[in-house]
Amino acid sequence: MDRELLHDMVASALRAGADAAEVAMADRRSLGVTVRLGELEEVEREESRDLGLRVFVGRRQAVVSGSDLSAAARAKLVERAVAMARVAPEDPYAGFAPPERLASGPGPDLDLHDATEYGADALEARARAAEDVVRQTPGVTNTDGASAGWSQGGWALVTSGGFEGGVTASSFSLSASAIAGEGSGMERGGEGRSTRHAEDLPEPEAIGAEAARRAVARVGARKIDSRTAAVIFENRQAGSLIGPFVGAISGPAVARGVSFLKDRLGQAVFSPAVTLIDDPFRRRGLGSAAFDDEGVAVVERALVKDGVITTWLLNTSSGRQLGLETTGHASRGLAGPPGVSTHNLTVQPGSASLAQLMADAGEGLLVTSMFGPSLNANTGDWSAGVSGVWFEDGEPAYPVTEITVAGNLLDIYARLVPGSDLEFRGANNSPSLLVDGLAIAGR
Repeated sequence: MDRELLHDMVASALRAGADAAEVAMADRRSLGVTVRLGELEEVEREESRDLGLRVFVGRRQAVVSGSDLSAAARAKLVERAVAMARVAPEDPYAGFAPPERLASGPGPDLDLHDATEYGADALEARARAAEDVVRQTPGVTNTDGASAGWSQGGWALVTSGGFEGGVTASSFSLSASAIAGEGSGMERGGEGRSTRHAEDLPEPEAIGAEAARRAVARVGARKIDSRTAAVIFENRQAGSLIGPFVGAISGPAVARGVSFLKDRLGQAVFSPAVTLIDDPFRRRGLGSAAFDDEGVAVVERALVKDGVITTWLLNTSSGRQLGLETTGHASRGLAGPPGVSTHNLTVQPGSASLAQLMADAGEGLLVTSMFGPSLNANTGDWSAGVSGVWFEDGEPAYPVTEITVAGNLLDIYARLVPGSDLEFRGANNSPSLLVDGLAIAGR
């Protein structure tokens, strides 16, 4: 990636009248293949190179982006950005991160890049192997296909405030989808994984077998009566319960007063069994980085410690608005100013296996899929459509479907019990989570 181009663009913005400027660039190459019913269905190749320019004129800012990197196009971007900033409303909190907070030096080796590049034939073979297992599984009646792909990319940031940094990373993916049953009784199941290194992906046969198993296990799903009962969110679904918490502790939401947790910093909101760690330094992690998208050095943090909220998620702007400092959680694309996001988020596991959680609860619902979650950000009232398995006497009894679970997240969080089945599948990971009583709307 041409860092000199970024330096030149920053210098051009300053000459054009900007008081400060930063340029981010992203490039990406990818190849993906999809097969269905044993036939090649799609081959998709992408090559892109884009940049984003943010300029400041006093406390006014503007952001522009483009994919034409020619000298003439870059000059027009600079001209447009400075002109936009001059007429933008003033933002008293806008500006760069403090110099003393910026990352410096080479940083830790996070091992985010694998130079392996599969050809289309090799990807097709991997996808076909996964789908073959699906199609050969008794009970499977159809498939939605299987896909395999890889991408290589880089991201770099240069600012007039003295920061220069970048990262090169790769991604490899494999997924399959199965259909079991017939007519109105058809059920779907899927499995997919993404990793930084090719060698960390499960074998195609394992992906296909798990997709098929999940579809077949759902055949014969029935409706249940509305009630209040214990609900366990399976580890691959449990992150959906934590997602609203991340949004509620984001600095911009707190600063605007649109968070049900806006007055809860330093208070116990979760049960004492819950600790939530954000780790930017996990080797080969999908959310790993040595600095955030403002160039601020990052650190590992416990966002929740023994149930207590310890911090907001802050970028420079929201930190200033709240009278605090950035926590190194700035996140941005190329077409807008920074927001906030986490890095590698993990709910720390408890001591009980999933089987033990079911045994402890006795009777209830194990949620294995979720769709259409709804949240009132001001009150924490939450609901989601789910399906899964009804269990009795601590043992799976039958699959269930067309269910809605609902409650207030403050009440739900206060009663969460983490299981021990933590699995690192992505950037956000959690063991299964038990809530001892939740409203279930059925028939």
